[in-house]
Amino acid sequence: MAKDDCLFCKIVAGAIPCEKVYEDDEVVAFLDINPVAPGHTLVVPKAHTRDFMSTGAAAAGRIFERVHAVAGKVMSGTEADGFALTVFNGASAGQEVLHLHVHIIPRKAGDALRLGWPHARYADGEMKRIAGRIRSAG
Repeated sequence: MAKDDCLFCKIVAGAIPCEKVYEDDEVVAFLDINPVAPGHTLVVPKAHTRDFMSTGAAAAGRIFERVHAVAGKVMSGTEADGFALTVFNGASAGQEVLHLHVHIIPRKAGDALRLGWPHARYADGEMKRIAGRIRSAG
């Protein structure tokens, strides 16, 4: 079911043009209009789903089967050495379009792209406490 105000639903419906690189009955993959690198591709489920966590596990698995196939095409088509996969879940994580989408960002050795973030260290005992809370979470 499409949402009238969803950018990706409009792209899926053909109301907004895109440069498709793959399409089947469940997903469409197209070049990002603001690429981080040439060939930066988005894989988007055709059915509206807000984010990764609101997508059922079976549907997510099917989507990632397509991501796997498209990533190979992106690597070949861009002659990339590798790629980065990114899914942002929720606004606090950087998700701008509230429709699940997976970024495939082709990478080449020596490219200028930096996708890092600052690393930190756990305080004494903090790692054990957080791991315990994660293990016992619902």
